[in-house]
Amino acid sequence: MNRSAKAIWNGTIKEGKGHLTSQSQILNQTPYSFVSRFENQSGTNPEELMAAAHAGCFTMKLSADLTTAGFVPEELSTEAVVSLVNGVISKSALTLHAKIPGITEAEFLKIAAISKETCPVSKAYNLEITLDPHLL
Repeated sequence: MNRSAKAIWNGTIKEGKGHLTSQSQILNQTPYSFVSRFENQSGTNPEELMAAAHAGCFTMKLSADLTTAGFVPEELSTEAVVSLVNGVISKSALTLHAKIPGITEAEFLKIAAISKETCPVSKAYNLEITLDPHLL
């Protein structure tokens, strides 16, 4: 399976602007720029997209791992915060809130840790990955 996205950029790094379009068109000429990356202005940025990819992948992998272990998750909510420090994307911090009937805290922690290590996006990222899991 291959997935693709295209970036178009016009102008200098600070004054220029670009847009991103994904294969599925869910991103369709979505704007990004220096100010959307470094000054929290409107538009997306690579770190936000990395965070979305990590949160989505980890949550799906956790659902699969829980299902394999015989649990049916009621709700899994994951936030990923990707850090850019001194020009280096250095960390993805996952915070998980989960409602899973019938699971013990120990089972939950074990399965969540395995999912963190084995989700395809975690395996692809060369950065520190942390997980703060909460069973509700």
